[in-house]
Amino acid sequence: MDVQKHSVHTLVFRSLKRTHDMFVADHAKPVVLDDTSHKVKMAAKLRADYGAILHMPVLKEGKDRTPVSDLHGNKNYAQPGEKYMITGTHAYPSGPGVALTADTQMHRNPSEGGVHALALALPPSQASGEITLGLKQRHPSSCHPSLLEGGGTKNSSLVVRKAPTMPKPQWHAPWKLFRVISGHLGWVRSIAVEPGNQWFVTGAGDRTIKIWDLASGKLKLSLTGHISTVRGVAVSTRSPYLFSCGEDKQVKCWDLEYNKVIRHYHGHLSAVYDLDLHPTIDVLVTCSRDATARVWDIRSKANVHTLSGHTNTVATVRCQAAEPQIITGSHDSTIRLWDLIAGKTRATLTNHKKSVRALALHPRQYTFASGSADNIKQWTFPDGNFIQNLSGHNAIINAMAVNSDGVLVSGADNGTIHLWDWRTGYNFQRIHAAVQPGSLDSESGIFACVFDNSESRLITAEADKTIKVYKEDDTATEESHPINWKPEILKRKRF
Repeated sequence: MDVQKHSVHTLVFRSLKRTHDMFVADHAKPVVLDDTSHKVKMAAKLRADYGAILHMPVLKEGKDRTPVSDLHGNKNYAQPGEKYMITGTHAYPSGPGVALTADTQMHRNPSEGGVHALALALPPSQASGEITLGLKQRHPSSCHPSLLEGGGTKNSSLVVRKAPTMPKPQWHAPWKLFRVISGHLGWVRSIAVEPGNQWFVTGAGDRTIKIWDLASGKLKLSLTGHISTVRGVAVSTRSPYLFSCGEDKQVKCWDLEYNKVIRHYHGHLSAVYDLDLHPTIDVLVTCSRDATARVWDIRSKANVHTLSGHTNTVATVRCQAAEPQIITGSHDSTIRLWDLIAGKTRATLTNHKKSVRALALHPRQYTFASGSADNIKQWTFPDGNFIQNLSGHNAIINAMAVNSDGVLVSGADNGTIHLWDWRTGYNFQRIHAAVQPGSLDSESGIFACVFDNSESRLITAEADKTIKVYKEDDTATEESHPINWKPEILKRKRF
């Protein structure tokens, strides 16, 4: 006999109908109450809501009543309309010259009807607040902490608190373009200033590393050896070495006494985008498009740690002597704080929504900033607690730097530079320098920026193949360039 075939829709419908027919008899029937369960539930509710006053002995008017215990041994509380004697705490506290009488020793709970009558008699603005406060004071265990401040009085809880406003920012002199240096034949991607503040070094898309005199801006030396764009340079404070990394996956150590490569650090599987030197130990940290950062022993060239955890290109890395000693920002929109000894993540900051391409560590405070296309965010060490957003630089932020005076600089892909007051997040200046003659307007972009060691010069690396040097305007005063500041309500979003 052939079995009739049905469509899936028909079979599902029949299954639903069978289920409906099976349970339709019990549909909407009330659940049978279980006395034991109800008592346990009420005992738990009593203990949770009125635990702080259940220990009080109860007195009926004129005669003693033995408190009835519930299933858990808790004594019953007084019902509305009943009277009970307060033995430990008095509704009318005794004090110098105040004696408790027979009337004041007995505390009468208002009846439910009395409470509602009082609420109707009060103005609407006071009815809800004062009645609620009265009930809260009778059952302090359920009182909100803010009501208990200042003795839990009605007045302290109803004080209107002012919204936090931005404090007045510190005045900073505006910065102006001081010098334009040409010489590279490709995008200038990285900058580093040597510790003696005599010269600085740049790496570019023309595969060369150039060393420039800081005072005059003249070219001192060109180093060749990379076979692709040089993405990162760093000068050691502990030895006469220069370190560079590039899109050719190579990390090189240059001896500046001989101007030659003396070490290679092999291990990255893709382009190396940034590097930084540890300030107190002989350790180099590099980060790459292979989604890792690597920790190298400078002398032995050993790969001490491979810091794995990011899920996309690690675009920037910074080192410091205090914990956490390594901080990385990635295109996966996270920032990771690393334990250098263990080689593991201490904390992951997920507040950004876009790639994090820039980090700046404050030279004096235990704080840092991160730059992304959605926002600049400030954080505290060691756990990465969020401080505030610096909003307004609506572009892809490639570079950031901060000096001891509290001036934060952010440089973006569209060639704009924004200067901020670190403490308040006030944007006190915006710069968009013209590209060099012969370049397209689209070649306006900031790839790196750094303050020199005197913090009187700001050096930027740009897409029009130039290096631009900025300095503070010595002639500016607070009267000639006033702060256009309004104490707006802070918008410190925690994301």
